Amino acid sequence: MVNPQVIGIDLGGTAIKLGRFSQDGTCLQSLTVPTPQPSTPEAVLAVMVDAIAQVDLDNQTVAIAVGTPGPADATGRIAKIAINLAGWHDVPLADWLEAKTGRPTVVANDANCAGLGEAWLGAGRRFQNFILLTLGTGVGGAIILDGKLFTGHQGAAGELGLISFNPDGPMCNSGNQGSLEQYASVIAIRRRTGKEPAELGALAEAGDAQALTFWEEYGKDLGIGLTSLIYVLTPEAIVIGGGVSASFKFFLPAMQAEIEKRVMLTSRLGLQILPAELGNTAGMVGAAKLAWQHHWGF
Repeated sequence: MVNPQVIGIDLGGTAIKLGRFSQDGTCLQSLTVPTPQPSTPEAVLAVMVDAIAQVDLDNQTVAIAVGTPGPADATGRIAKIAINLAGWHDVPLADWLEAKTGRPTVVANDANCAGLGEAWLGAGRRFQNFILLTLGTGVGGAIILDGKLFTGHQGAAGELGLISFNPDGPMCNSGNQGSLEQYASVIAIRRRTGKEPAELGALAEAGDAQALTFWEEYGKDLGIGLTSLIYVLTPEAIVIGGGVSASFKFFLPAMQAEIEKRVMLTSRLGLQILPAELGNTAGMVGAAKLAWQHHWGF
């Protein structure tokens, strides 16, 4: 094939984002379609197959990768659980898509895909070792070690939002009590303030004292949560993504101060804390990178 291309797919609870990519990461065509409701595996598959056909009219694609909101198995064949999607347990999504499209397919966690995207074309491209933390409806994460995505023994590593933060805190869907997600996610912000993150960001921008205090407290919590991860991984950088990162400048100072207070200099020397650069396209871009790696080995 003269100009081989791949398709990267980001499967979310409300929307499915697809892109057709060249080897250098150029997005040649993209499409966003609503996630069917109820979002059963069969309904999602049908919508996905139709959308793939729309972005691959010339049959130039050689591989497909899908990021799903939950862990995949270590082989990248099965969506083990997909949070916020109805009836997703051990779904053989790669097999299904290969049967429908004739394209080799791999499946991965969506936050891991976002980490790959930022490592390839975003804020992580200058680092061999970094953490991505995605602050959205939940809190996800990805770990890049020696330039490669770390997924652990069974492919489920990098659930950074599920680490213990407060043993007496709110229950988490993971079964943990007081996980970081229960303090840093959009849902947690709503519970704590009765407001949306965007509203709190706008209020802080206008100088509202209560909103500024909230973001200071939020940054402190985030810094405490990241302390354990820094001690274990000693990353060169921490990249903060997800919708809440729109208020990055308001919570960064408190987060940095907490890390500097709690982490020995030897474990944080030169550490950079940066906002993600790819926004809502990170998962799609990272899925495309995964497709290239899976099919071509780079």
